[in-house]
Amino acid sequence: MNSVETASGTVRGSVVEGTLEFRTIPYAASTAGANRFRPPQPVAAWTGTRDCTVFAGKAPQAGLRPATRPELENFSGEADASPETEDCLTLNVWTPGTIGKRPVMVWFHGGAFAYGNANTPRTRGSRLAAKNDVVVVTVNQRLNIFGHLDVSGIGGDARSGNAGTLDMVAALEWVRDNIAMFGGDPGCVTIFGESGGGAKVSALLAMPGAKGLFHRAIIQSGAAVRLRTKERALALTECVLRHLGVGTVEQLQTLPVARLLAAVEPASAALGASPFPLFDRYPFGPVVDGDVLPAQPFDPAASAVCADVPVIIGDMKTETANFLAVVDKVWDRTLTEPEMRQRVQAIAGADTDRVLDVYGRLYSALNPAERLIAVTTDCNFRIRSLVLAQRRAALNRAPVWMYSFEWETPVLGGKLMAPHAMDVPFVFNTLDLTNATGGSAAAQALSDTMSAVWAAFARNGRPEHASVPAWPAYDASTRATLVLDTACRIENDPRGEERRLWQDITGTN
Repeated sequence: MNSVETASGTVRGSVVEGTLEFRTIPYAASTAGANRFRPPQPVAAWTGTRDCTVFAGKAPQAGLRPATRPELENFSGEADASPETEDCLTLNVWTPGTIGKRPVMVWFHGGAFAYGNANTPRTRGSRLAAKNDVVVVTVNQRLNIFGHLDVSGIGGDARSGNAGTLDMVAALEWVRDNIAMFGGDPGCVTIFGESGGGAKVSALLAMPGAKGLFHRAIIQSGAAVRLRTKERALALTECVLRHLGVGTVEQLQTLPVARLLAAVEPASAALGASPFPLFDRYPFGPVVDGDVLPAQPFDPAASAVCADVPVIIGDMKTETANFLAVVDKVWDRTLTEPEMRQRVQAIAGADTDRVLDVYGRLYSALNPAERLIAVTTDCNFRIRSLVLAQRRAALNRAPVWMYSFEWETPVLGGKLMAPHAMDVPFVFNTLDLTNATGGSAAAQALSDTMSAVWAAFARNGRPEHASVPAWPAYDASTRATLVLDTACRIENDPRGEERRLWQDITGTN
């Protein structure tokens, strides 16, 4: 039977790869009109049966996805044809069956709080669900200016800067209230996400409103140590208002979607760089407002709000290889030493010589382009994961496990190595729906391992599985790390000298 009764009405799904699939179930009302910039509102109940067999929408985001090389289009299976709409507070469910009490895995997509969606081929949940006997949920929410414009300073809702953040809570409340009808256990919920999705998980760990709605958490390449301050959020709103030439919430609520989206980049540029560029990375993102987010999630210490939730955190060996691919000299490996110095200096400033000396010595066999990838990976991604793990472990309330994904793809001449976001289809076991691995048997074996370990963690709260060695929890003395590769292994404090360098530069020792 493909129909399920939810609290709002009956939904009809379809059978996909041995699972029941339900697409675009609303968990809250449309955010258009008077609901724009408001916290999520309850969805109206419906009569009859709602067809949930197609993806019917995603959050407005046109023009905000960064450009990439033609060779990398759909490298990781991100293409999606569903329309953009303000009626975007929807989720998708995959379940092996409606009878039972399975672990639930709730995915928050990446995209820097600016773009992305839950409807992509790489995050099809059917295989993760069927192979591991779990229920998979993927969530769409408001993004960019629609999810995070703080209009409280002009008479708008006091929580408007966190509207998209509150969408996540509403989705988790829907899971709590409805997932049992899909064969899931509302008392065994894991939240997980990659990149901006990992930042969403980081934020949820510090939100009192989310406490008790999830029981484990996985952060993939998206540690958020700091988020926007209220002051910076209000300053960004002033930039938006000046750019648009409006001054009231009512005017903002009637503007066309395209006009609001077109204000995102110029307003962000007018605001200028954050005083914490390595840790506060989202001009339009969650706001530390003293209410929805009472304090910074991991600065100066980890939030204790959800301190009893076990966490897995990690990242990719060469995160920035795909971001830097748009630079021809990096892609072609013709970057010169002076050109590398110039790019490092823009990041490291007075510490440039230290950085160049360390990476020149440790990576002497690499060319300047590859060393630049190593530097930017460590200072843009890895340092945040390490700081989060160290501060979370210091709470001594629930274990933290650290991993490093180091399997390198042979596609495109191996230039990407182990890039940002390549791990997503490994977790969902959807490698064949991407162009990321070239059909590698080793990659498929690692995908089987990674998805099984993630599901074991969701089931038991511990990442224990026969396919990986015994994985010790992370602490500041050993810094045990699971290296995910053709042969998985445990290393203590891998790339420790680079870690110490960046912790010293950022003052996060």
